[in-house]
Amino acid sequence: MIPRGFFLLFLLLISVSTSSALRIDEDYSLKDSEDEAETTRTTRTEQVTPRRNCSRDIQIIDKLLNGTGYNKFRIPTDEGVTVTVEFWIQAITTIDEITNDFEMDIYINEMWLDPALYFDHLNPCKQNLSLNHQVLERLWTPNSCFINSKIAQIHDSPFKNIFLMLYPNGTVWVNYRTRVKGPCQMDLSNFPMDVQKCNLIYESFNYNNQEVQMNWAADTFDDKGNMVAPIQLLSQIVLPDYDLIQYTARKLQEPYPAGMWDELHFELVFERRYIWYFMQAYLPTYLTIFISWVSFSLGPRAIPARTMLGVNALLAMIFQFGNIMRNLPRVSYIKAIDVWMLVSMTFIFCSLLELAIVGFKVKDEQPGKKKHTICKKVETAFESSPPGLCRYDERYMLPLDRKSIGSYRIPLPKWPPGCASWPPEKIDKIASMLFPTLFALFNIIYWSYYTQRKMEQRMNLTAPIPPTGSAV
Repeated sequence: MIPRGFFLLFLLLISVSTSSALRIDEDYSLKDSEDEAETTRTTRTEQVTPRRNCSRDIQIIDKLLNGTGYNKFRIPTDEGVTVTVEFWIQAITTIDEITNDFEMDIYINEMWLDPALYFDHLNPCKQNLSLNHQVLERLWTPNSCFINSKIAQIHDSPFKNIFLMLYPNGTVWVNYRTRVKGPCQMDLSNFPMDVQKCNLIYESFNYNNQEVQMNWAADTFDDKGNMVAPIQLLSQIVLPDYDLIQYTARKLQEPYPAGMWDELHFELVFERRYIWYFMQAYLPTYLTIFISWVSFSLGPRAIPARTMLGVNALLAMIFQFGNIMRNLPRVSYIKAIDVWMLVSMTFIFCSLLELAIVGFKVKDEQPGKKKHTICKKVETAFESSPPGLCRYDERYMLPLDRKSIGSYRIPLPKWPPGCASWPPEKIDKIASMLFPTLFALFNIIYWSYYTQRKMEQRMNLTAPIPPTGSAV
């Protein structure tokens, strides 16, 4: 048997060893925790220390513009500055034929290098600085503008829409959101099947190309040789009466008394949607002319009804023509819609002339029988007069024979051989076939001619244009 004292001693030794092991484990755990905390504290210190030493936006702008002798009226480099331009078209709102202009919302991007704004050595907290228009007013700018615009203004709702970004190497990027109203070279000779061209010219107003060189943002061209990269559409352009079929950009050099200027030309080509004019002008004209032809089938005796149809059709045509011309400029040349309306009114007027001829023929037939009856009664009364009454001498009396009566008729106009004896029914029958045939022939000639002119006009306006060169 094991003595009780020895057993108690054994249990005491086991408890002491267990507590020592737990203490050692706790020491190692605490040490590991302290090591992890120290590592985390070191990492955080390494991350925070540079941020505490970096320069913020306000500090960088203050160091660049204050106390460094920066002058916004001085060109950044003596060799000249190259300004890169790019347009983003947001929307095209209206195209007005009366004032010959168009209106659009556009983003203008300009980028140039200003060595005086280099701040990479200042340890910036950000790689680029996004600033407002107040800082831009303290920087040098190329003073660019649209020299042929009627109205150009920067959106200011609720503040001026100007974006400014500075890069550490001194590159300046400016973005303006503007509304521009520019001119269009309106040629309405093919209206409403016309194609119109509008353009804007962007250049530096104060500096010639020895001081500021204006360039488009990219030099990529499409298969036609047109530069299209600098122009981007932010959304689809939807207009009620036009389709944007092409937009191009090119660079020209224009001579001025103060030197040569770089001009960036931005051109847009629009094709008119003529379906509205077809529904509002051409289709009613067709119906009006067809109604005027109904009078041919009413017969030669329905003079009042036929007169009402012809006069109403002519008045409706004149009213329709005036309503269309009210919304167009007063140009001195003939438009396609003018030819259509004038020829259509001529057809209706000719139908009224045909009605006058038929009415004259009908009137010429009826009074002959009436005169013969009246003369017969006069002759009978003259022979049966009682004796003793004073009788007029025969020389004061109208000749009562039928041949002599016919000699006092109003002479008819000279007709073509065989036409003078045509009855009114035959004239109406010939007119009912002749008028539609001539009108169909006119339609073939009209639509063929002006459709061909539209294709030629579109080809001329969308022809490839050299991207660079000198204006003539």
